[in-house]
Amino acid sequence: MNPVLQVIDLQVSYYTDTGRAIALNGVTLALSAGEKLGLVGESGSGKSTMALAMMRMIKPPGRIEGGQVIVGDTDLTKLSNDDMLKARLSKIAYIPQGAMNSLNPVMRIGDQMADAIRAHDPKADKFAVEDRCVGALESVDLKPSVYKMYAHELSGGMKQRVCIAIGILLKPQVIIADEPTSALDVVTQRQVMETIDRVQKQIGAAVILIGHDMGLMAQFVDKVAVMYAGRLAEMSTVRQMFTTPAHPYAQALISSLPSLDNKGVFQGIPGLAPSLLRLPSGCAFHPRCPHAMDVCTTKRPELETLDDGRRVACHLYPEKA
Repeated sequence: MNPVLQVIDLQVSYYTDTGRAIALNGVTLALSAGEKLGLVGESGSGKSTMALAMMRMIKPPGRIEGGQVIVGDTDLTKLSNDDMLKARLSKIAYIPQGAMNSLNPVMRIGDQMADAIRAHDPKADKFAVEDRCVGALESVDLKPSVYKMYAHELSGGMKQRVCIAIGILLKPQVIIADEPTSALDVVTQRQVMETIDRVQKQIGAAVILIGHDMGLMAQFVDKVAVMYAGRLAEMSTVRQMFTTPAHPYAQALISSLPSLDNKGVFQGIPGLAPSLLRLPSGCAFHPRCPHAMDVCTTKRPELETLDDGRRVACHLYPEKA
């Protein structure tokens, strides 16, 4: 099956007064239609930068310095600004982290949704636009009456589902959800995730879920990609990740999850994530790694495919052709 999304050697830097911070350093991955990928890692590892770079929404002092983002047969990095505006929502959609800050407080929900459609089709019939918007709201379990409401009249979970409805209006091939449940209670989290799961199956899109909640990842995604210091450390199936993680950082992440077997015992990851302004030489994780070898301090490991199909960037595993 041909991938619906290909990210090839994506590189993003932020130029600050204290120097260049390399936020993404050669990230490569691919997703097929209907596939769900979880993107995890500590704060500052590059997850949200990855999402914004794929949408071409990196603002100064940030800069996309190289790589490709191919959706279907379209390379988004080569589109003009006007063409990229058309590609957003129609080819690739972004569900933001803070729905409360994403919806216009002085516009009705329906007007915001209609604006999204008219940005792609200025001559769209008014009644057809309204029908499509109401249909999108109903597909995320919201009543048609929400169409005429303002954001302040909705609960947090309803606002998040409105953002999902806007994201699927034009049936994109790729949906990026950036911590869509971070400000919601547990029951609403489940409702929102079930909504994303259902609408994804309806339109057959590939989904990238960004977050810190490993339990949510275990229930929702097919594959997990672990990021560290702007690079992919490991990419494997969700079963491989939670049963036999290969990269030492992935192992530390899984070990830090609370379990019923060790009630009251919390295991953290020693040390701190490195500054992107001054990354360690060799493998960026080696100062915190319990398995660090001499080669780890001098040579950066490349992402290699192991016999079981997972991809790992670690010197513990022999390089494969």
